[in-house]
Amino acid sequence: MLAKLPERSAGTAQGDRFAIVAAKYNALYVDALVAAVEREFKAVGAQPPQVIRVPGSFEIPVVAATLARQIPPYSAILCFGAILKGATTHADHIALGVTHALAHIQITTGIPVIHGVLQFDNEEQARVRCLGTEHNRGTEAARVALSMAEVMKSLSANART
Repeated sequence: MLAKLPERSAGTAQGDRFAIVAAKYNALYVDALVAAVEREFKAVGAQPPQVIRVPGSFEIPVVAATLARQIPPYSAILCFGAILKGATTHADHIALGVTHALAHIQITTGIPVIHGVLQFDNEEQARVRCLGTEHNRGTEAARVALSMAEVMKSLSANART
C-alpha cells in the first residue's frame, strides 16, 4: 500500500530559490516528476525552479553538489531520476551510490536535497509513482522541498535570536 501524499505546505515560499537536477534517461517518467513539481510550485505561488538536465541518474550528485555550494544558496535542490531494474545488479549499484551521495551533500552543505531518484522493479511501478496523481512522487517532492525550506528558515531565525 502506498502512503498518502503529504499536505501542501502552508509557507509562502517568498524569497526561496529552488533547483531541480533531472536525468534525461527514462525521460517519460522523469519529465512527469519535473512537471508535477512545477505545477505544485505554481499552485502555492513559489518561483519556478531552475531545471538542469544530466544524462542519467548517476550524474545527478555532482551537479547537486555544485548547486549546493552556490551563493546565494538554494532553499532546496530536488533530484529526479528513474532507474528500472534489469537482469543484473547494475541498477542497485546506481541507486545506492546516488542515495549515499545525495545524503552526503545535504549533510555537508546544510542545503536540503530532496531524493527523487527512484528505483522501480517494473514500468507499472514507475507509471503509478510518476505518471499518476494519487501517489505522484514529484508532487510529494515539491511539498517536501517547500516544507524543508520553511524548516531551514526557522532554524536560521532561531540561531540568530
